[in-house]
Amino acid sequence: MQEMCTGYGLVEGPVWDAAKGLYFSDVLNGGVHLLGRDGKVSLAFPKRRGIGGMALHADGGLVLGGRDIVHANLADGTTRTLLTSDVTPEAIGFNDLTTDAAGRIYVGSLAYRVFGGDPPRPGHLHVIDLDGSVRTISDGIMLTNGLGFSPDGKRLYHSDARGGLVRVYDVNPDGSVGPWHKFASLGENGVADGLKIASDGTVWIADAHGGRVAVFDADGSHRMDVAVPLPMVTSLCFAGDDLRDLYIVTGSRGGPRENCGTVFRTRVDVPGLPLAPAQVALGSAGGASLQ
Repeated sequence: MQEMCTGYGLVEGPVWDAAKGLYFSDVLNGGVHLLGRDGKVSLAFPKRRGIGGMALHADGGLVLGGRDIVHANLADGTTRTLLTSDVTPEAIGFNDLTTDAAGRIYVGSLAYRVFGGDPPRPGHLHVIDLDGSVRTISDGIMLTNGLGFSPDGKRLYHSDARGGLVRVYDVNPDGSVGPWHKFASLGENGVADGLKIASDGTVWIADAHGGRVAVFDADGSHRMDVAVPLPMVTSLCFAGDDLRDLYIVTGSRGGPRENCGTVFRTRVDVPGLPLAPAQVALGSAGGASLQ
């Protein structure tokens, strides 16, 4: 496993752009960075903190999480709001997100300050439709984290870091989901953070307390672990021309020093699933409806 770059507070949201390289955020210190295909790191979008999830947009730029969901134009630094925290009375911000094959955005909301010492309160799962409207499609998520679709798009996996498990939902043709059930647990001390799906249907889950990426078969059985040199493994991303470069990102907690969050890269035997860019209309903040 190769260390690609380091010196960050809490690395999150890795997303692969085949033309440019790997985008990633620093939740604590702010900003979106680009690890270029040439191995050089540059600042793609400054200052914004709290970005737990990102996605490419079909019109260019990035969809960013945080206190709201925005589209960031990387060319001129402007943003357009796609979703605000008034989506539910409880929401105060948003964490990880993903897209489906149609380009809808799926994102979980937070109902308490995760790093602020607040008592945990359950948040929700939302989908931003292509016209910019919003549906709230699930609830009761204590700490929403990684999201990813099965290869056929019929199942949605969803990490609940403080619920002690990964959920799975059946996905309906209109993008809504059925009732969730438990897909897998990372064990008594495991904390399910970001996740991605490989082309063979395996689910690759970052363990934020375990120094590993845990790999599960589609039936929920544990297949193997990918060991990571730092304990706080926050997310991952399949990348490269064949999608067999696995980028793994970490935070600093439990590491040798402050700001030791790192981006690692390793090769894996199975390619990841390509993620469709968001196709959500770039207008004003979408209205919310509870399904």
